[in-house]
Amino acid sequence: MGAAIERAAVVGAGVIGSAWAARFALHGVDVKVLDPNPDTERILGEVFDNARAAWGALDLPSVPEGAVEIVETYDEACNDAQWVQESAPENVEMKRSILQQIDDACDHDAVIASSTSGIKPSDLQKGMSHPWRLLVGHPFNPVYLLPLVEVCGGEPTGKDIIERAMEVYASVSMKPLHVRVEIDAFIADRLLEAVWRESLWLVNDGVATTEEIDDAIRYGFGLRWAQMGLFETYRVAGGEGGMGHFVRQFGPTLSWPWTKLMDVPELTDELIDTIEQQSEAQSGAHSIRELERIRDQNLVGILRALEANDWGAGETLAKQRDSLSSN
Repeated sequence: MGAAIERAAVVGAGVIGSAWAARFALHGVDVKVLDPNPDTERILGEVFDNARAAWGALDLPSVPEGAVEIVETYDEACNDAQWVQESAPENVEMKRSILQQIDDACDHDAVIASSTSGIKPSDLQKGMSHPWRLLVGHPFNPVYLLPLVEVCGGEPTGKDIIERAMEVYASVSMKPLHVRVEIDAFIADRLLEAVWRESLWLVNDGVATTEEIDDAIRYGFGLRWAQMGLFETYRVAGGEGGMGHFVRQFGPTLSWPWTKLMDVPELTDELIDTIEQQSEAQSGAHSIRELERIRDQNLVGILRALEANDWGAGETLAKQRDSLSSN
């Protein structure tokens, strides 16, 4: 599979944008990066080091990296880009302003994607001269390793733009998931938000610490979710009776007072301090970069195990390996 694009622009080079730049460049795509942060060059360098190390651990075929250039203006970033990935902070007014400037600077045929994790594309398209070419391409951290990207169009988004997005993301070894109904927070983050809300209550009520909650996930159901997701996991849990048996057996518990999902604890200074202190006790011995490398090493092991079984995200990794080998 060859690259569907040769030139991309990344606007906003924080955690997500810098990792987008790495995924594109490691697939041979030239990338121009625009971010006013004076630390952009350092951040890109560190993220690329992590990405290269992770890809090396996956034993992926190496291809000539795309050129990466940090630029200072929208015109420099976007004037010849075939694809623009906006990854600015989650502020709708800020994003609208940035997207309008991207839109004005782009070639007519360029596609613009926002990495937003929750803002509907129709809300971002307001004020754009060419709203039909904007969509959401919501990835997951670290973007250079995790294959999922949620693709969601707004009301004006052209069908051909959705199809183009699915092609482009697949060409850089991602698993594009078309979110067919425009909805706040799309699919994955709505699920994550449910777990996050319940976790905040458990800390707020003194039931569990941040570390105990993370242990419940990483030593238990998180391992099942990593390879089967939710519904397939529960299908297996139903035994020979399958999903129907599981739902009939455990469905009634959904009406029991086990959850506070319809409410959120007030994020008081006291609760925030508690969470911060518990998190520091849990992980403060490591820097963020060290935690990123540990995370990547763990993900590499899981991905390689899944690839060996041709299952889940391992299927995407196998396709990525074949694609890079053919370049």
